[in-house]
Amino acid sequence: MDAARGFDILPAIDLRGGRVVRLQQGDFARETAFSSEPVAVARRFADAGARWLHVVDLDGARDGAPAHAAVIREIVEAVGDRVGVEVAGGLRSEEVAAAALDAGAARVVVGTAALEDHRFAARMVATHGAERVVVAIDVRRGAAVGHGWAPEAGGVDPAEIIARLVDAGVTTFEVTAIERDGLLIGPDLVLYERMVAIGRGAIIASAGISTVADLRAVRAIGCSGAIVGRALYEGRLDLADAIAAVRDLS
Repeated sequence: MDAARGFDILPAIDLRGGRVVRLQQGDFARETAFSSEPVAVARRFADAGARWLHVVDLDGARDGAPAHAAVIREIVEAVGDRVGVEVAGGLRSEEVAAAALDAGAARVVVGTAALEDHRFAARMVATHGAERVVVAIDVRRGAAVGHGWAPEAGGVDPAEIIARLVDAGVTTFEVTAIERDGLLIGPDLVLYERMVAIGRGAIIASAGISTVADLRAVRAIGCSGAIVGRALYEGRLDLADAIAAVRDLS
């Protein structure tokens, strides 16, 4: 994210089986499908003024290998000249992540591989530049977890991980409070404030955000952006209005 441009709202496009869906707390059994036309959804968000789209291959995140490369390429071709498309889910090797960038993604979001080996993140940054590599810090019960948030996935201290990855060259982190994901119950401000307080790297908040007040709250504690999903699809938050409201704080 370009820090000079201020706080950004990143609409989420989560893909499963070719459809745009939202899960609750990362549980594949608690899925709501919102569209069978992900490219049309991307165009709608771009038309509303989004500067970034957060596109997640949920099948890839669960299975460890991308499953929606063709759809993501279509999204990039449709809106990539207007918005930055960041891609997440199943990017667990340098070759796979590089392929997403080669297909036109503005940046990739890596999680499991970076959590398990900070040298992976260091090599990605050295090859592609820090502006094209984001690390996902997905937090459940106070620990950062990977492997598509599988219940059995072990975790590590997120502050420790951020410090290690900053030393590896990472400058941007997307922090998700898993217990709040998809529930529209407000952001975990305590978590985000703790991550911002580390003072090393930009923090983008994710999960629970459903109102302009939520967006203003995460911005006020120092987050550089926020990922928003279900609230947009259910009409609780209008993207264009939200962008204007947050921009007014600049």
